Amino acid sequence: MKLKYSLFLIIVLFSIRFNAQINLSDKATVSVVTCGPGSELYSTFGHSAFRVFDPVNKLDKIYNYGTFNFNAPNFYLNFAKGKLTYQLSTSRFGLFLQIYNYENRWVKTQELNLDLAQVQATYNFLENNAKPSNKDYQYDFFYNNCSTKIEEVIKGILKDNVAFKNNHITSHKTHRDLIADYTKNQEWGKFGIDLALGSVIDKEAKKDAFKFLPDYIFYAFENATITTKNGVKPLVKETKTVLKPKSNEVLKPFSFINTPLFVITCISLIILFFSYKNFKNKSRSKWLDFLLCFITGTIGIAILLLWFATDHTATYKNLNFLWAFAPNFLIAFYLLKSKLPKWMYYYNISLIGLIILMLLVWIFQIQVFNFALLPLIIALAIRYLFLIHYMNKKV
Repeated sequence: MKLKYSLFLIIVLFSIRFNAQINLSDKATVSVVTCGPGSELYSTFGHSAFRVFDPVNKLDKIYNYGTFNFNAPNFYLNFAKGKLTYQLSTSRFGLFLQIYNYENRWVKTQELNLDLAQVQATYNFLENNAKPSNKDYQYDFFYNNCSTKIEEVIKGILKDNVAFKNNHITSHKTHRDLIADYTKNQEWGKFGIDLALGSVIDKEAKKDAFKFLPDYIFYAFENATITTKNGVKPLVKETKTVLKPKSNEVLKPFSFINTPLFVITCISLIILFFSYKNFKNKSRSKWLDFLLCFITGTIGIAILLLWFATDHTATYKNLNFLWAFAPNFLIAFYLLKSKLPKWMYYYNISLIGLIILMLLVWIFQIQVFNFALLPLIIALAIRYLFLIHYMNKKV
């Protein structure tokens, strides 16, 4: 009985010691960690994290706001609805580097110019934020991610002592432009992004809005200042490259035949070929009209669901629905009939009107569409014109 009690006491005391907040030494530092882009679409924008290092207490810890739990209830449903919960996780810095070394990505650290009290306050905040009851947060790609959290935390701890200047940002870009900068070699990924995200990302981004990207957080810290007892100093004390890629290989772009432009151009040529053949033979390929309306209608429904049925902030006002018209999904089944109803004539005129409106929206950059769509838009317009001509001849 005494033995069991003693073991229980040892376990309790060990747990208390293990979970106790460490008083950091004067050798402790806080660094912002920035990681280079990877070869996959999800990693192409890079990554940001915090590092707390204290050689005296043998502490070298990463605080990572960029993790989520695949096993969370309704994970895929919440992901689709824009309600994905991310977490602050922790790991050893050495393990963190191993992962990025394996992925052949560079890692840089920016040691912050903080006194012991500020280092301790940052450590205490991160430790408290990493507790199971506090670690979750509502993710947003542009406004609340692993990168934006870095500045948010530092501002919350240092208050008016820190000043982030955006003088280094001299370009005028939209969120779509910023995404394009990082997806030049991810053409299918870029095509999907342009299809899913709406006109809200085509407004000029404010300088603070650039910071959803880790590279811009890195430069924001490089240009930030902190007020100390000895005056105003740079916020970053020292910048180091702690991991270099094993090679200088850059992700190579797809060959042209694997790009959206090539694939969609081929599909468009097929549409034009059958439209010409139908025109010459005074016939109509019912299967082609069905597929075009069914597919564009399905895409249109998905666009409207992302717009109205989710919490994604970037999918609002998606004018791709002008060519991917949701009612086409139902109209497709009428197109399987040999004799088309008279109202279909006016419906196709309306589709032509929507395409003209889309082109005007594109020209005036109310929303910028993916260039690979252009051949398809031309082919759809010609097919709709053929249907108008075909029905006019049948009347």
